[in-house]
Amino acid sequence: MAHPYWPLFDLSIRTPRVELRYPDDELVIRAVDVARNGIHDPATMPFGFPWTDAKSPEFERNSLKHWWKSRADHTPDSWNLNFVVLVDGEVVGSQGAVAAKFGTLRQAETGSWLGQAFQGQGIGKEMRAAVLHFLFDGLGAQRAISGAWHDNPSSLGVSRALGYEDNGVEFRMRRDKPDRLIHLLLTREQWEPTRRDDIEIIGLDGCRDMLIATG
Repeated sequence: MAHPYWPLFDLSIRTPRVELRYPDDELVIRAVDVARNGIHDPATMPFGFPWTDAKSPEFERNSLKHWWKSRADHTPDSWNLNFVVLVDGEVVGSQGAVAAKFGTLRQAETGSWLGQAFQGQGIGKEMRAAVLHFLFDGLGAQRAISGAWHDNPSSLGVSRALGYEDNGVEFRMRRDKPDRLIHLLLTREQWEPTRRDDIEIIGLDGCRDMLIATG
């Protein structure tokens, strides 16, 4: 059933292995449950903001507020798409894409997390490939950017395997201490040779005006 008032609810990207779906509240709650069960070793912090350090019930409430805020603040000029990732109908993580002035800049930044129980199976690379297809093929992006701490080989490995190139180093605060963040860039020209024909975007026509500002 189509959603006439918020057509983003009809948006999904499907590959032979995973589905990225713009989530309703039921899927959001399932994603929060997966995150609560663990994303990473507590001894390290893969994220720029240490949201996984929060304890229950603050963790669950903060997570819900983040998902809801992304939805409430969405405009065609500034958006944060947090897709829920499903494998055989089971929620396994989240793949995001953030953009500002996309209609002019044609650039978006990706970020993701995957439940620990689902790591090491190639899902992270597949869901990134899906969102890149959405950005480049679906929306006509010219650049996709990403970043990871220097000691996050899994994230850096996914980026480099998909053709990203290192794009500088920045020092940012990480759990109240400065640390080295590696920036990565994938241009449309670098992505084109790896374009896949087995990824399907569903529902984009109905919400394209919510993602690319015109006029």
